[in-house]
Amino acid sequence: MKVKLYYKIFAAFILTSILVVVLMIGIMRYYVARNFTEFVHKESLERLDNLTVQLSNEYQQHNGWQRLKDNPKIWRQLLRSALPRKKIDRFRPFRANDDFRRDTRPPDKGRLWPKNARHRPPPPAVLLRRGLSLFDANKQFVVGKFSENGTANYSLREIKSDGQTIGWLGLHRRELVSHPKVGKFLKQQTRAFLLIGGSILLLAAVVAFILSKHLLAPIKQLTAGTRALASRRFETRIQVRTQDELGQLAQDFNRMADHLKRYEDMRQQWITDISHELRTPIAILKGEIEAMQDGVRNLDRNALESLKTEVAFLNKLVEDLHLLSRADMQSLTNQKNPVAPLEILGNAIDTFRNRLKDQQIDLEYTFISEEKIIIAGDADWLTRLFFNLFENTLKYTDSPGKLVIRSDRIDQDLLIFIEDSSPGVPVEALSRLFDRLYRVEKSRSRSLGGSGLGLSICKEIVASHGGEILATQSELGGLLIRITFPLKE
Repeated sequence: MKVKLYYKIFAAFILTSILVVVLMIGIMRYYVARNFTEFVHKESLERLDNLTVQLSNEYQQHNGWQRLKDNPKIWRQLLRSALPRKKIDRFRPFRANDDFRRDTRPPDKGRLWPKNARHRPPPPAVLLRRGLSLFDANKQFVVGKFSENGTANYSLREIKSDGQTIGWLGLHRRELVSHPKVGKFLKQQTRAFLLIGGSILLLAAVVAFILSKHLLAPIKQLTAGTRALASRRFETRIQVRTQDELGQLAQDFNRMADHLKRYEDMRQQWITDISHELRTPIAILKGEIEAMQDGVRNLDRNALESLKTEVAFLNKLVEDLHLLSRADMQSLTNQKNPVAPLEILGNAIDTFRNRLKDQQIDLEYTFISEEKIIIAGDADWLTRLFFNLFENTLKYTDSPGKLVIRSDRIDQDLLIFIEDSSPGVPVEALSRLFDRLYRVEKSRSRSLGGSGLGLSICKEIVASHGGEILATQSELGGLLIRITFPLKE
């Protein structure tokens, strides 16, 4: 059976409240009964002023308790003289498992006595005398009702003489739950506890209802928002009303929706751009082939060279797209080995040195002079990275121009700077320069042979090596590329 989360939360609150109330009532009733018994015994002892005076006199006259210890009969005589049968009214203690019946004989109407009692119970004064004991100043047993636990089971009253403690009068603790007055008192306390517990449960139910509604409100919004995202409604947002975990969850949901919206826009733009990039060379190929078929253009070497150029562009575009798809699947570099990036950069410079010279682009480079710099990476992909950046310079830097390459080390990072001369890149275009199929107008046009994927591939290669690549405006008037690689220990 499917149970809603609302009912689960509500039931959890109510069950917890019930357990707390039951436990509270049980503990309170236990301590009330226990403290009430202690209170009754203390009250009984407080009324034995006459007995404590006689015991004090006995101690002074005979210099101690030895006479009472040797002759318990004297102790009993003291109790009888100090505790008249008609003046002391004390609760009769019975055990909790006694079987009771009501005794209707006057003058004790309404009292409860043990059903199996053969005779009428002793008067309260007699019961009190039987429970009294005497202890010396060190709480050692002298006379009375002996207990193996010492004074642990006794309520004590101090006996003093000339301001000094000479002994203790002890009353043996016995349960009083069977007495009508005790039962009435405990019933009143139990009713009070039940009233308090019922009020607490009612308040807990109200709080649980309100709190369950409050907790489930954002969850319902999250559920509705998730279904909306599943239906590709990426503009869905959740209103954040709190700063707790649920509020943080709502914020995370909104960020996720923002990312999905951006990725969906990028996907649509990606498909549109790829279609455009493929449509142009295909249209050119189709037009030239039809021109040759119609005899408008001769099938000569120049025509074949033009067709080959368009096919080469298509081939490079497909390869770049395949490379980026591998980067998306995080399989761009399967194996990383210790490599020297500055050596790879030096080899790339040697490869492009003549082409840069032919295009009248002056080359300057300075590397840090210290021990061999090592990073964890792939030499082939790093070579592809530097080749793409130099090709970018050859395509878009005006002649005569300048290319400056330098390196630096900061802590555990290797920094490589590649900057060229004009033309530059507008500031608003710098943040999108590494986007796929993005080209700045004029200087980054397709007429120069670019597909808009070179810098995107550079970004993926650097990211796969744990580094970062940034583009800013160069002081030479062109573009400054800043590459950061983490060094291998």
